Amino acid sequence: MGASAGASTALLTDMYEYTMLDAALQDGTAERHCVFEVFTRRLPQGRRYGVVAGTGRLMEAVRDFRPSASDIQFLADRHIVSEPTLHWLENYRFSGRIRGYREGETFFPNSPILQVEGSFAECTLLETLILSILNYDSAVASAASRMVSAANGRPCMDMGARRANEWAAVSAARAAIVGGFQGTSNLQAAKLYDLPAIGTAAHCFTLLHDSERDAFVSQIQAFGKNTTLLTDTYSIEDAVKTAVEVAGPDLGGVRIDSGDLASLAQRVRNQLDELGAHQASITVTNDLDEYAIASLQTAPVDSYGVGTQLVTGSGAPTCSMVYKLVEREGADGSMVPVAKRSKNKATVPGRKEAFRSYEYNLASAEHVISGSAQALAAFQAPEDWRDLLVSYMENGEANPEFLGADGLMRARDHRAKSLAELPIAAMSLLSGEPVIPTQEQLL
Repeated sequence: MGASAGASTALLTDMYEYTMLDAALQDGTAERHCVFEVFTRRLPQGRRYGVVAGTGRLMEAVRDFRPSASDIQFLADRHIVSEPTLHWLENYRFSGRIRGYREGETFFPNSPILQVEGSFAECTLLETLILSILNYDSAVASAASRMVSAANGRPCMDMGARRANEWAAVSAARAAIVGGFQGTSNLQAAKLYDLPAIGTAAHCFTLLHDSERDAFVSQIQAFGKNTTLLTDTYSIEDAVKTAVEVAGPDLGGVRIDSGDLASLAQRVRNQLDELGAHQASITVTNDLDEYAIASLQTAPVDSYGVGTQLVTGSGAPTCSMVYKLVEREGADGSMVPVAKRSKNKATVPGRKEAFRSYEYNLASAEHVISGSAQALAAFQAPEDWRDLLVSYMENGEANPEFLGADGLMRARDHRAKSLAELPIAAMSLLSGEPVIPTQEQLL
C-alpha cells in the first residue's frame, strides 16, 4: 500500500534484489526462465490453519512495480546498480505468470501459496514486496477468522487503526474482511474497498460537555436515536439510564469499553430491558482477542469491536512465509528443479500443484505434488480432489476477478466456504497440530 493509488512500488524491497539483478545482467543469467514459490514451513504455534490474504492487492502492487525516474535516480546516486542496469530498469514491468491459492483459502505447512514464473530478472525483484504483503495480510486474516469463529455469528468490527502504521491499518482492515469481519472504523479502507464504516464517539466527547446528558443529547440530535452511546466514562448504570431517558425506548445501542465485560453486559441488558429499550444493542470493545470473545459467548453481547489483537495477528504478526527458487532454466534451455539443502531450511525441488482431498464432505488432506512441468502435466489427480491453484496473472496482466472491492467480497465468501469444509477441530482455540496433514509427492 503506497501513499497514493498507482504510485510506484519499485523501492518497497530489499537492496540485495537489485544487486542480484545487476550481477545477473552482467553474467548473462538474468533472462533464465525461473519459477519461485511462496510457502511457510510451519503455522504459528498451536494454530490449526491459516487464511491466505493480500493476494488481490498484491496483484495491484506488482502492476505498479515500475521504477519511476526518481527511483532510478536514487539507485544511480547511491551506486546500487551499474549504468546498464539503470537503463534496463527504465522499461521494467513484470510480464510473467502468477498462480496461487485463492484469496480466502485456508492453508497449511508447505502449501504452495503463490507461484511466480518469468525471467530471473523479473521475478527476483518482487520477493520482498510479495512477502511483506502476504505475511502481514495473511496473519491478520488468520487471526480475524479465529475471532469470527469465536463470535459464533455475532459481527466483529475492525477498530485497530490507531494500533498500527497508518497504511498497515488500511491493509489490516482489508485483511480483516477476508477473515470474516463485517466493517471497519478506518475511513481510508472504507473508501478504497467500499466497506461499511462504523464509529460514533469516544470518551473525550463526553468529557467535552458539561454533563454526560448533554453529550448524549448532542449525539442523538446529530445522528438520531439509532446511534450507539458510549456508557463507561463515569457510571455505566447511570449512563444507561440517562441514554434511555434521552433517546427513549428506540435507542440504537450502547458500547462498553472497560471492566468485566460479561457481567457488565448482563447487567446492562437487564437494565435496558427494564427501561423498555428491548431493541438496543450492546457492543463491547477493550483489547479483545479470540479468547476474550469466546469467553463472552454466553453474555448478551451483540457485536465486538477489535483493535490491537487484530492488527498484530493476535500474537502471530507474521506467517513466516518464504519465497524460494524451485526451478530454473539450464544452460541447454531445459528446466531444472533446484532446492536448498540447508539444515532445517531444505526445500523441495520443482514447481508444485496443490489439491485437497475430502472424506464425508470434509477435507482430509492437502496434497502437494512437485516435479517438472512435463511430469505435472501428465499427472492425473483423482476426481474427488479439488485443485487449489488459480490464475492471478498471465503475461503480466492481472485477472480482474480478484481485484478491487468485488474481489475482496469474493475472498471473504471463499474463506467461509473453505473453513466450513475443514473438520470442526479447526475452530478450536486449544493449541494443536494443523487440522489436516500436508502430504507431499515428488513425481
